[in-house]
Amino acid sequence: MAKIKIFDTTLRDGEQSPGVNLNMAEKIVIAEQLERLNVDIIEAGFPAASKGDFLSVQKIANTIKNSSVTGLARAVTSDIDTAWEALKGGAEPRIHVFLATSPIHRQYKLKLSKEQVVERAVSAVKYAAERFPIIQWSAEDACRTELPFLAEIIEEVIQAGARIINIPDTVGYITPNEYGEVFQYLKNNVPSIDKVSLSTHCHDDLGMATANSLAAIENGATQVECTINGIGERAGNASLEEIVVALHIRNDHYGEKSRINLKEISRTSSLVSELTGMVVPGNKAIVGRNAYAHESGIHQDGVLKEKSTYEIISPELVGYNNTNNMVLGKHSGSHAFKARLVELGLQVNDEDVKDLFIAFKDLADHKKEITDEDIIAIVLEEKLAKEEKYYELVEVKVQHMNENEAEAYVKLSNQKNEIISHSAKGSGSVEALYNTLEKSIDGEVNLKDYRIQSLGAGRDALAQVFVNIQFEQTESTGRGLDQDVLVASAKAYINAINRVILAKEKMLEIV
Repeated sequence: MAKIKIFDTTLRDGEQSPGVNLNMAEKIVIAEQLERLNVDIIEAGFPAASKGDFLSVQKIANTIKNSSVTGLARAVTSDIDTAWEALKGGAEPRIHVFLATSPIHRQYKLKLSKEQVVERAVSAVKYAAERFPIIQWSAEDACRTELPFLAEIIEEVIQAGARIINIPDTVGYITPNEYGEVFQYLKNNVPSIDKVSLSTHCHDDLGMATANSLAAIENGATQVECTINGIGERAGNASLEEIVVALHIRNDHYGEKSRINLKEISRTSSLVSELTGMVVPGNKAIVGRNAYAHESGIHQDGVLKEKSTYEIISPELVGYNNTNNMVLGKHSGSHAFKARLVELGLQVNDEDVKDLFIAFKDLADHKKEITDEDIIAIVLEEKLAKEEKYYELVEVKVQHMNENEAEAYVKLSNQKNEIISHSAKGSGSVEALYNTLEKSIDGEVNLKDYRIQSLGAGRDALAQVFVNIQFEQTESTGRGLDQDVLVASAKAYINAINRVILAKEKMLEIV
């Protein structure tokens, strides 16, 4: 049975989702979870895009050892040089070089002839081959490219040294049947096609990314590019969890398998959702909260008699485990807490366990029952709390003046150990709070998005707040977690501000 390689681009194409802005610490956390998930290749970013992207890709390449780490590069020598510097310390460095091939891209974006496009692609692959042991080449907008020209350029880049050929549906335009025919055409018309692996990369603009990816597998693709929860530009990318579970459940049809650890899917989905602020829809296949719920009386009756009547996937398959009856609360000891960390697959050293247990007991004093979601959030918060900060929240108070007006008081400390305190009014608690925070920092802030969700259920659930701001001509996102909605709101705002300030300081150090 052949093995389908899973190329995860959550940290590159997924992070290009509008409103998503991960910092280095968050990217490392996600990369480590992708490694536990057993993805074959992690596309860590676009090293030439920015200094921040370069440093993140470099750190991930030097950290991850059980997955190959790659980075994106245009067919430009400077991009390839930058990618090599970022990736050369990895366990299996590889580069992903792309160049558009469709008529519309050649005419309007590249302003190049077919011959010039071939020349640029071949030159880039040859240059990359002087450094990288593995080169993947992508024909951007391949599915709107003339098939004879697509076959011609693919043959040329194979001869130049490409080992993986990616056929992306860049704009989510093609249908499954048509996509399969593209792969069949290339297999029949590219003389050296047997020397390379074929890869698929599909976008979901028409809702067919997963179907198209599976059609590609049926027609010879041995690598699938996808993202956790299907996040990505516009309508998103092919969903990793949908593809690998489809291959598993319908192995009788596809006859293919991946090396993905299916039991890590739910945890990976939750982590990516929490860090990106992109909520997973309840009806999302595989990982949505309703994916294993049954409300219809007929369905409930059938499931109670025999689960397979209405469940083709068991929740346990993808890591949802409702069989643990050990309830953690304020009377729980460190042994039970540590045991739950192990059960959840959370890798923490003994020193960190002590700090995490203190945070756990503090939460348990205010929350009757601690859920697995809470524990994962505690671990994540403790990891991210170790990041360097410019501003830290000391105190928040909000009072309502009348029906339409509230006043907030905020106390902050900064990197110089100075205490900053201000108060301001607003038409509601959050507006008053954010007006006060804006007075407390040096610079104008434009709040572009504010979202709140509960973590878990019940009136004592943790509040999770995501914000998107514009500060010092830079867009930034922030997140905050607390039982108090207003404290979580303040933490998210400060987190976003800190990211801008510290990123600029880091860039000055590099320069």
